[in-house]
Amino acid sequence: MSSFRELPSVDQVLRNLALRNLDHVDRLPHELVVSQIRSVLAERREALKNGQAIQEGTIERAVEERLHVLAQSSLRCVINATGVILHTNLGRAPLPPFTPIPGYSNLEYDIEAGERGKRDAHIAPLLESLLGKPGIVVNNNAAAVYLVLNELAAGSEVIVSRGELIEIGDGFRIPDIMAQSGAILREVGTTNRTRLEDYQRAITERTRLILRVHPSNFRVSGFTARPELKALSELANKHAIPLYEDLGSGCLADLRSLGIDEPLVKESLHSGASLVSFSCDKLLGGPQAGVISGDESLVRRVRRNPMYRAFRVDKLILQSLETTLHHVLRQDWQSIPALRMILAPLEELHARAQRIGSQLSGLDLEFHKAESAIGGGSTPDQTLLTWTIELKVASPAAFERRLRSGDIPVICRIQRDRIVLDMRTVSDEEEALLIAALRAAS
Repeated sequence: MSSFRELPSVDQVLRNLALRNLDHVDRLPHELVVSQIRSVLAERREALKNGQAIQEGTIERAVEERLHVLAQSSLRCVINATGVILHTNLGRAPLPPFTPIPGYSNLEYDIEAGERGKRDAHIAPLLESLLGKPGIVVNNNAAAVYLVLNELAAGSEVIVSRGELIEIGDGFRIPDIMAQSGAILREVGTTNRTRLEDYQRAITERTRLILRVHPSNFRVSGFTARPELKALSELANKHAIPLYEDLGSGCLADLRSLGIDEPLVKESLHSGASLVSFSCDKLLGGPQAGVISGDESLVRRVRRNPMYRAFRVDKLILQSLETTLHHVLRQDWQSIPALRMILAPLEELHARAQRIGSQLSGLDLEFHKAESAIGGGSTPDQTLLTWTIELKVASPAAFERRLRSGDIPVICRIQRDRIVLDMRTVSDEEEALLIAALRAAS
C-alpha cells in the first residue's frame, strides 16, 4: 500500500480478523477490538504521510499483536538465575507463599467488639513482639522517611551528616525528600568524617530532629569517622531532640555469622534511637512496605499525620507481611525465600548444579564456583560463595533472548561469552522448569 485510498476500512479489518478464528480476539469486547483497529490505522496513515509503504496484511497482524498483549497478564512469574537475591527489577525479595483471602475480610472490623477497628491491629502485635517497640506500616521506606520528617520537623531544622546524604534507586535522594517534607536540612561534618562535636555545634532552638541514615547501598572506607549510635542518642536526649535512624535494609535476622554486617533493627532501638524505619522487601524478605517503629508517643504522632492515610498499605500487603512476620517470629528462616537463599550452604548449591547439569545432555557446560550478590541496596561490598552452570553456545545473546522469551522467562547473565546460571537464586521447585527452558532454548 502506498496511498490513503488503499487503506482498509475498520469493517474490512474486522472481517479479515474474523476469518482467522482467533480465540483471544473473539473473546474480547467488540468496542475494544475496534479501538485497536482505529489506533493501528491512524499509525499507518501517519506512516504514509512520511512516505513509508505498507505491506499487505501488516495491519491485521499489528492488531492481533496488540490484542494478544491486552489478553495476557503482564505481571508474570520468572526464574531468577542471576544470583542477585534481592533483584530490584524482579520484585526484590521473593515472597513467602500465602493464599489471599477471597471475598470480605476483617480488615478494619473488630470481630470481638463488633465495631469498626483499625487495620494496624493485624501487624502491630507482631512488630512489638519482634522489636520491643510499637510500630506502624506504610507503603515503602521512602514514605516512612517523608512521613517522619513531615510530622516531626516540617518548618524546622533536621541535622544530618554530609556522608549520609545518600541517593538510592530511581533518583530518591535524602535532601530532596527532606525538602518535600518541609524540613530544613542542616548538614554537618564532611563526606568521610563526622564527629559527635559536629552534631553538638549544629543544635539550636530551631533543631527538631537528628537524622542518621544507614548507607546500605555503598561503603566509604579508609579515613572515616562516625559517632556511635549510643553516643548520638545521649546527645539527642540531653537536648530533648528525637533521634531518627533510617535503616533501609530492615535486617531482623542476625546474619553476621555469614559475614553480612547489617545493623539489626532491634539493636538500633536498644542503642537509643527514638524512631527507626526500614523496608520490608529487602533483608526482612517480605512485600514492598515500610515500617516505622520506636517511642510510643512519636509513633502515635506520625500515625495521626494526615498523609498517613495516603501512604497506608492494602489488605494483600498486610496479609503477605503478616505471613512473613510470623515466620520471623518463629525464626523459621527456611520459609522466607530470600533468607533461605542467603543461608543456603555451598554444598546444597553444588548438588543443585549437578542435578540440573545431568539433565542437559548435549549441551556444552561446566560447573564453576563463583560469587552471588544480595542486592536490593543491601550489603554492597559483601558477596556469598555460590555454584554456577556455564553454557558454551554459538550465540550467547540469541540464547539468552530465547530463555527470556519462554513461557516462564529465565533471567540469567552473560559473562566471557557464556550463559551463566547461578544456583543460589534457583529454588528446588524451579529445577524442572529451568531444565525444560534450557532444552527449549537449545
